[in-house]
Amino acid sequence: MTRADFDWDNLRYFLAVARSGRLTAAARVLGQDHTTVSRRIAALEAAFGSPLFERQPQGYRLTKAGTQLLSFAENIERTTIRAAKELAGASAAISGSVRIGAPDGFGGSFLGPRLGRIVERHPDLQVELIAMPRVFSLSKREADIAIGLNCPKEGRLYARKLTDYRLVLYAAPSYVAAHGLPQNVAELPQHRLIGYADEYIFSPELDYLPLISPGLKARIRSSNLIAQLHATIAGAGICVLPCFMAAPYPDLVHVLPGQVALDRTFWLITHADLHDVAWVKAAGDFIAEMVQAERSLFMPG
Repeated sequence: MTRADFDWDNLRYFLAVARSGRLTAAARVLGQDHTTVSRRIAALEAAFGSPLFERQPQGYRLTKAGTQLLSFAENIERTTIRAAKELAGASAAISGSVRIGAPDGFGGSFLGPRLGRIVERHPDLQVELIAMPRVFSLSKREADIAIGLNCPKEGRLYARKLTDYRLVLYAAPSYVAAHGLPQNVAELPQHRLIGYADEYIFSPELDYLPLISPGLKARIRSSNLIAQLHATIAGAGICVLPCFMAAPYPDLVHVLPGQVALDRTFWLITHADLHDVAWVKAAGDFIAEMVQAERSLFMPG
């Protein structure tokens, strides 16, 4: 292999496929289509003269040569990240691209409307928000910053507490007019409840209803908290919602105040290789600043 045969950028594609095990997943991480990823992997294999992956129905598995290359590629990645840290430290300007992975409720309802402020502060910064009901893998570089519901105990991860937040029961005035309100927790099974579809509860911290009353079940279910919010606004039923999501809708009725309240915590998590990279740190600091400035939304008095 000659230097002319080798495109260093193809290593990014190799790492994404090695970490995800699938072309489509790697393509999402890279912001490319899967045919581009496939072409880049083929070019890398041609340059090395050896297959790097076994193509299987379950996904892409590293060959012996691929496993050897993975170690070298990760070393190159770490070296590149260190270089970026030092070069960014030499300049006051914040530039680069940062991907933020967040639960759909926090990402869509709180963070999304405020992203414009960070690019006003740092005009050369590019921000990508992935707001989905899932756990993001920082080791697989699915995000540079993840907003999590628990503090990670393993891995080379750096976590800091963003804020506690409170969830209570809400209903729309139209639902209350049609069905009335429960007077206590024992009456909740008589009402139409909205909640998560069981198989899409991506973190145990989201399994709210059994904590309110054992055996309590939702009749209207969704994998998406924003969909649950809008079903509630439309009068479909009673739902457990974070106070910060309900705050823009003052007509929503707080159900069973003083009887039902659940507290949870948001954590800001970065990979150890990235947490002090200038543009990643700037984005993380911005998120923390916005949350602290509006903490009363998360934990109302």
